Amino acid sequence: MTITFLDPSNAPKPAANYSNVAIIPAEKKLLSISGQIGNDMEGNVAEGLEDQYRLALQNINLIVESQGGTKEDIAKITVFMTDEPDWVKIKSAANEFLASPRPSMSFIYVKGLFRADIKVEIEALAAVD
Repeated sequence: MTITFLDPSNAPKPAANYSNVAIIPAEKKLLSISGQIGNDMEGNVAEGLEDQYRLALQNINLIVESQGGTKEDIAKITVFMTDEPDWVKIKSAANEFLASPRPSMSFIYVKGLFRADIKVEIEALAAVD
């Protein structure tokens, strides 16, 4: 079975391109993915929030793929960022690394993350067969 994404009629529509709820079938294996930053395999951190966002999403996809899943198996992401991003670039990365309909999403602005050069960190929940 697949994850079902819904926007219930008795609740307000999402404020952006995401789903209000993700229903995960009981037989799926739930992956709780630790916060991913925008770094490559060698540990190099990308310049700028938008590039870090793109790499963090790519890293989440790599982790999901390592467990036999795809971007369609991502049920929820929580994004922590230190600044207002260029939303056009954020949407472009989401189009590449997140399925449609979009998973449940939260964007949270924070004063800082664990290092000054880290501008974004993304946690995720995924459910794979």
